[in-house]
Amino acid sequence: MTCDQHSRPLIDIGVNLADKRFKGETHAVLERARDAGVGSCILTATSESICHEVIELCERYGEEFPNMLHCTAGVHPHDAKHWHKTSADVIRDLARHQAVVAIGETGLDFNRDFSPRPAQELAFEAQLELASELQLPVFLHERDAHKRQLEILRCYRDHLVDAVLHCFSGDKTALFNYLDLDLHIGITGWICDERRGQTLQQIVKNIPLNRLMLETDAPYLTPRTLRPKPKSSRNEPAYLPWVLDSVAEFRDESADTIAHATSATSQHFFRLHV
Repeated sequence: MTCDQHSRPLIDIGVNLADKRFKGETHAVLERARDAGVGSCILTATSESICHEVIELCERYGEEFPNMLHCTAGVHPHDAKHWHKTSADVIRDLARHQAVVAIGETGLDFNRDFSPRPAQELAFEAQLELASELQLPVFLHERDAHKRQLEILRCYRDHLVDAVLHCFSGDKTALFNYLDLDLHIGITGWICDERRGQTLQQIVKNIPLNRLMLETDAPYLTPRTLRPKPKSSRNEPAYLPWVLDSVAEFRDESADTIAHATSATSQHFFRLHV
């Protein structure tokens, strides 16, 4: 699949390009993404140190790949145990960089509990307050914490400019609850998985087209529909068209319709100049 098959380039709203699995191959990865019709990538920050790294990547490759790279600034719930009294000031300063288009990745993860739950909630609420202050959208994570995350979001939603639940893999109840809060929904290669993605395959059609966005979450969640299968299990933005195809299949809509709508939605959500 190439960009010639769609009326506008795709936008990958979640790429962990600072991950060590991309070390030494960043330029080639971006070239392949561009060749596959991916016009923009949002690089995901998950800690204070990763915030600096994704900003540096945007700066380093921005000239050769103009308007392609943008990033978030925030602390993932896994890293919330390191949130300290000056973290909000650090993220605020980083968020003023021209490459930063959202606060996050933030939220709650009660599946792995790599950080204590009180620490996760503290960091989450602090970042929601920051997003409200800066009027930046929020890039959300949630795993096995739907009820508590929803409670917290309800307290802040009126003050948030926008929010996307990235890498959604929940059930219909969770989906409708997030949609009722006027959230956007990010779909990854989870939908390409015939083993784990069946629920998502059944409910993806319930997402309003103007609330839908696409992402790879690379290097994770490589689409199992990839043919031929790559030698490496590492996912990358060039594989986003396979996510697109599965979304189109299970929504019974054309890939071009999905490509055009999701790119327009993502461009508006993140205020991108593409």
